[in-house]
Amino acid sequence: MTKPAHTKELASALIVACGVFALSLLFFNTTQSTLLGLIALLVVLWTNEALPLAVVSLLPIVLFPAFGVLDTAATAHNYANPIIFLFLGGFLIAVAFEKTHLHLWITKKMLRVFPATPRGIIFSLVLTAGVLSSILSNTTTALLLIPIALFITEDVNLKMRFALAIAYGTSVGGILTPIGTPPNLILLGVMQENGMEAIPFFQWMWMSAPLVALMMACVGFVLSYGVSKEPLRVGEYKEALSADQKKILLLLGVLIVLLLLNAPIKPYWSGLGMNESAILLGAGLLLFMPPFSILDWMEDKGKIPFRIMFLFGAGFAIAKAFSATLLADEVAGYLLKMSDFTPFILLACIAFLITFTTEITSNTALISIMLPVVYALSLQMELDTTLFMMVATICASYAFMLPIATPPNAIAMSSGVVEVKTMMRYGLFLNLAGIVLIVLLGEFFWSQVL
Repeated sequence: MTKPAHTKELASALIVACGVFALSLLFFNTTQSTLLGLIALLVVLWTNEALPLAVVSLLPIVLFPAFGVLDTAATAHNYANPIIFLFLGGFLIAVAFEKTHLHLWITKKMLRVFPATPRGIIFSLVLTAGVLSSILSNTTTALLLIPIALFITEDVNLKMRFALAIAYGTSVGGILTPIGTPPNLILLGVMQENGMEAIPFFQWMWMSAPLVALMMACVGFVLSYGVSKEPLRVGEYKEALSADQKKILLLLGVLIVLLLLNAPIKPYWSGLGMNESAILLGAGLLLFMPPFSILDWMEDKGKIPFRIMFLFGAGFAIAKAFSATLLADEVAGYLLKMSDFTPFILLACIAFLITFTTEITSNTALISIMLPVVYALSLQMELDTTLFMMVATICASYAFMLPIATPPNAIAMSSGVVEVKTMMRYGLFLNLAGIVLIVLLGEFFWSQVL
């Protein structure tokens, strides 16, 4: 049953939005301040659940044109972003996992390798997600693992922790290699454009591995705090796989191989050049067709979390509005005024600013705008340009608080076991931990090897 709207929560959201708008006028123009007020409204409504998540996620289509931030066509276009169809393909595979009970078989196999306690499973999920996301995209990794994480236990509290372990693990591990997440590739592109020597593949891994290991441990301990030490029990299953389960495993195996071959490892391998969204959506659609014929649209469409697809659209619309109103450029301008700070304080300010700004806009869009600014700032102050750009890039991937911050967070929300306020509580701590670790490693380790 849908939760009814509550006047008190709606009023509080409007008050916060008006307050943010008024405060923003001190620093930005009217259109930019309006955008920040509308973002505050959306974030509060997502958090206090005054309206259904899907309803709040569709509000930008109405509010952005109404307040002159972005016209209707430019706003609505973001709800058909190709990435959304990548999610749809992943969701279809997840539905097939659940329908054929394949998750139960995989869970049993996994529990034979890792400790069967809740803490052991949390650490194993963080590790698995992190390692896979260093090769595959964070989004694809989360989509492949979430179905398994959700069916290890019937305990809703543990389901929530397992889903967050997947989401956070992919974000943590995505920075391990230059190909793990789009901001990494953008950094290498900007360095090339400015005639800088690119960071070699294995040097990147050598630099990022300590951060990844420390953040994985941090995520594991935070999410496993207070959980039971009793071993988990998974329901009975037949050791022999059914015909449908074998079909899905075959499809999954081919999909993973195709995704691996499609991933470029420059300068050694340019990849197949296929669109990842098309690959995953195609795999999902095959499940409706012979010889698979596992999914039925009328029977299974209710299991597809369309509300999360609307949430992604809202995130992309906000990112577009940031660029269209030049708000991102304005924020970058304020950063240039920090040139009087010491290098260490400036590094910390950049890390803090990018980590929390990327919570409400696309990390890819943000880092595309901020890297040239950081480059110019570091040249102006005669600082280590590569170090400052590296810190900014990593921070763009380490956003753990909101579902619109990064696709894995939204995928965790699609499970139905994670609330926004829960994600914000864990995410705030991990954001701050990430900032501290990135700045300290940047100052005392990366600066020595770059």
